[in-house]
Amino acid sequence: MTDDDAAATDPERLVPDDAVLDELFATIEQRKADLPDDSYTASLFTHEKGEDAALEKLGEEATETILAAKNGDSDALAAESADLVYHLLVVLAMNDVDVADLRAELRSRF
Repeated sequence: MTDDDAAATDPERLVPDDAVLDELFATIEQRKADLPDDSYTASLFTHEKGEDAALEKLGEEATETILAAKNGDSDALAAESADLVYHLLVVLAMNDVDVADLRAELRSRF
């Protein structure tokens, strides 16, 4: 996770666990709309490589998640999985797919 998105873990703004993805996605969408200069999230939307920058990060985090699982490191697995989900949500936002769309697709599978 990034420093500019630390607000999502600020004790004063804590949300229930079952709403954390919605809160994170809302923060990502806000960064997409506002593009603050000091935001890592905004930098992914404005990177000179375009969407490739976020896609590369998504791939990197997927690899790190796989390695943490392979190595049996549950703390690293949780941390890398959080990075993976964050970057996945950024890519979804870039493509105008939201958490509700993801949730609906997952529901349709069982």
